[in-house]
Amino acid sequence: MSDLSLIQYVLIGLIFVWSGFVRSGLGFGGAVLSLPFLLLVLDQPLVFLPLISVHLLVFSSLTIWLNNRKNRTAPATTSDERGAHSGVRESTVDWQYLWRILGIMIVPKLVGVLGLITLPSKVLSGIIFAIVALYSVSYIINRPFRSGSKSVDTVFLMLGGYISGTSLIGAPLIIAVVAQHLPKEKLRDTLFALWFILVTIKMAAFIWAGVDLQLIHHLWLLPCAAVGHVIGLVVHDRMLRAETPVFFRVLGTVLLTVSTIGIFSVAG
Repeated sequence: MSDLSLIQYVLIGLIFVWSGFVRSGLGFGGAVLSLPFLLLVLDQPLVFLPLISVHLLVFSSLTIWLNNRKNRTAPATTSDERGAHSGVRESTVDWQYLWRILGIMIVPKLVGVLGLITLPSKVLSGIIFAIVALYSVSYIINRPFRSGSKSVDTVFLMLGGYISGTSLIGAPLIIAVVAQHLPKEKLRDTLFALWFILVTIKMAAFIWAGVDLQLIHHLWLLPCAAVGHVIGLVVHDRMLRAETPVFFRVLGTVLLTVSTIGIFSVAG
């Protein structure tokens, strides 16, 4: 990234603001909703994936820590809560369920990481754009991926783990399963804990393979992501009360356009 133009740096900074906003606002999508735009600026996935990974590690762990600290210090609101917990709340992460699904995802995840390291950049970019295009269509028609049985759950988790290994954009498939089995008050933080574990594996693979982690660029891109993260936290509750199908339909249209352009640029 050292020889980019000023306009490319500005665009990358703005995209990371968007990435931070989406991540904190939705609990997922920081990669899937930003990587297609980043690849249009510079068609090198291995340049951006370490940056996105570090941002996810930082902000997911920070969010979980802050939420659990707030949860522990909040007074109990009912006599049952006071008697059962003495004013101390349980974790906002469902660790038991997390370890269960991680056991299903871990092998496909490792296979995906190997594919990420060995595949040529153009092939990987084409795969990313194609996957995002499929996701965007599900947003446009307001029919997100849903799982209907334990066997389908397992398939979705394995595919999500593999895609997460190749490009960090397996979240929609994983959420199709997780959202059906967790209460909403634990969903976002459990997802953050899962992303933290999966990304730690990817970062270890990057270091082992000698991938450039772009450490110098974290000095200015982490603040960009932090700005988006704070904005996302502020509007999170308001966005949940808004007409979210309209939001996702517009978002899906933009993503489909970007992905289509990206597929043609890679093919050309």
